[in-house]
Amino acid sequence: MKNNSKNSIKLASIALAVSLSLAACSSNMQSSSSVSSASAVATEAAIKAESEKLQALTEKYFDESIQRSPVYATFVGVNDYNDRFSDPINEKNLADDLAFEKKYLEAINKIDGTLLSGQDLLSYEIFKRDRELGIKGFSFNTHMLPISQMGGAHSFFAILGSGSSAQPFNTEKDYRDFMKRAVGFSIYMDSVIEAMREGMKIGMVHPKPIAEKLAPQLSAHVVDDVTKSVFYAPVKALEENSEIDDPTKQTLTKEYTAVIRQVIIPAYKKAHEFIINEYIPKTRDSVGLSALPKGKEWYEYRIETNTTLPLTAQEIHDFGKAEVARILSEMKAVKRTVGFEGDLQAFFEYLRTDDKFYFDSKEALIAGYTDVKDKINARLPMLFEVFPKADYVVKAVEPFREASAAGASYMAPAPDGSRPGIFYINARDLKAQPKFGLETLSIHEAAPGHHFQIAIQQEVEGLPRFRKFGGYTVFAEGWALYAESLGKELGLFTDPYMWYGRLSDEQLRAMRLVVDTGLHAFGWSREQAIDFMRENSSMAESDIVAEVERYISIGGQALAYKTGERHIRMLRNKAAEALGDKFDVKKFHTQVLIDGALPMPILEAKINRWIESQKS
Repeated sequence: MKNNSKNSIKLASIALAVSLSLAACSSNMQSSSSVSSASAVATEAAIKAESEKLQALTEKYFDESIQRSPVYATFVGVNDYNDRFSDPINEKNLADDLAFEKKYLEAINKIDGTLLSGQDLLSYEIFKRDRELGIKGFSFNTHMLPISQMGGAHSFFAILGSGSSAQPFNTEKDYRDFMKRAVGFSIYMDSVIEAMREGMKIGMVHPKPIAEKLAPQLSAHVVDDVTKSVFYAPVKALEENSEIDDPTKQTLTKEYTAVIRQVIIPAYKKAHEFIINEYIPKTRDSVGLSALPKGKEWYEYRIETNTTLPLTAQEIHDFGKAEVARILSEMKAVKRTVGFEGDLQAFFEYLRTDDKFYFDSKEALIAGYTDVKDKINARLPMLFEVFPKADYVVKAVEPFREASAAGASYMAPAPDGSRPGIFYINARDLKAQPKFGLETLSIHEAAPGHHFQIAIQQEVEGLPRFRKFGGYTVFAEGWALYAESLGKELGLFTDPYMWYGRLSDEQLRAMRLVVDTGLHAFGWSREQAIDFMRENSSMAESDIVAEVERYISIGGQALAYKTGERHIRMLRNKAAEALGDKFDVKKFHTQVLIDGALPMPILEAKINRWIESQKS
């Protein structure tokens, strides 16, 4: 009994000890849990605070940006500033632009990027990178070359004023807004002349062929008969306008016509006379950026901004040469397939000159691209699970700009869907638009190329506006060229000539790598560049000249296509290899498109995270 009693006491003591121990443990666990919970709440609050700061900052930036760039505001569907034009180019405004970028770089640096993820992290990385790169660009005096044959205020103002673009012409206020904007344009063009005069003093001038191509773009708007002006189109449209009463129409017609005659035409005439009489005599015989003040550094900057990758001119030049050789060998295979007897140069000449490869009218050309649109659209679900809500239409480039416009281009739809995207075809030289280019060019400019990428970007819900309406050449053009490479997967390019069309377009992009770097880094002449393209393609002579002069005018831009395509293809191959049977090309395409345009290093980091998420 005593032993039992002692055992009972011992067991009770052990039980008590265990109980006390468990209680202490429980207490410690509760305390630890409370600390952990409090820490999690604090971290969550910090993450939320940084996220809200970032969103507020980027929205404020966008609001200020469109106020500072009223024409840009019009193109993104904000009509509050339709009566204003860009501020004049002068020392004060340039300093203000630089201060604006520095202010927002300082602000983004105060946000803790380590607490961000998902869209917030992408926005943080993009915003910070863009501000840093933008500030770097102010050191190259680019304001001294504000217009060229490839674009500028003189060009997009005419597009706006034609009544077939983003500027609305529905109400009396719309018409009065554009009349006020025209005054701002006139003032801006005066500052363009002064900026170019400033450039003339230090040799910061265009090559002679570029200035000579610019002159007719200006003189095209110097007309004696106002009714023949492209700017008169909105006046003609008044006749069919049911929102404006007849007396107001008469008043608007009178006042609007006076603005064309007294403000718009004189602005173009003054600029044209300056280019002819003062500027062209001071232009340079050299064509590369390297011949300009700080030109070597400027071209390196252009490579950085257009490719977003750490590439050198030599790397790009060598890659281009290798691609040109590869594609030439594939062209020879097409020549053998179709049974053409003769060498490759003879085959090129055959493709350039035989009438069966070309349309006989502008109407037939536009109809051809409209027909192929339906053919391609029917196949897109094979490779895509997301599609733009907005449609696109095929149009010929307007006559006033077709002489120097690209062979094809794309204009984004209105963000609210009120205007479709536009796939522009330049019908000026029908021999520059071969039938064998139908499929590949349509894929590139429309679906699933530019139209898919740009329209989807605008339609993504929750995307900050600076990203929704922003972009990167390497992403946009890299995607469009990658889209071309999907043709066979979509069941296209079954006709060997259509496949040649794909090769021909890819060859153009490969030659660009060689020619652009040749011109701006390795001292090539305009004629040397033209000869290289003539020898390695079946392109029309007029197209070759226009392309070479494009590269001269906007050095570095043409490097984005092949470098972007190569990087996207590399990411697809990497994902397919890492995921094996789990890889879904539709989901990969969604990942590339759904967050809008991204610099290539940021896209790569995002795809790497997606690959890891798909493994589990």
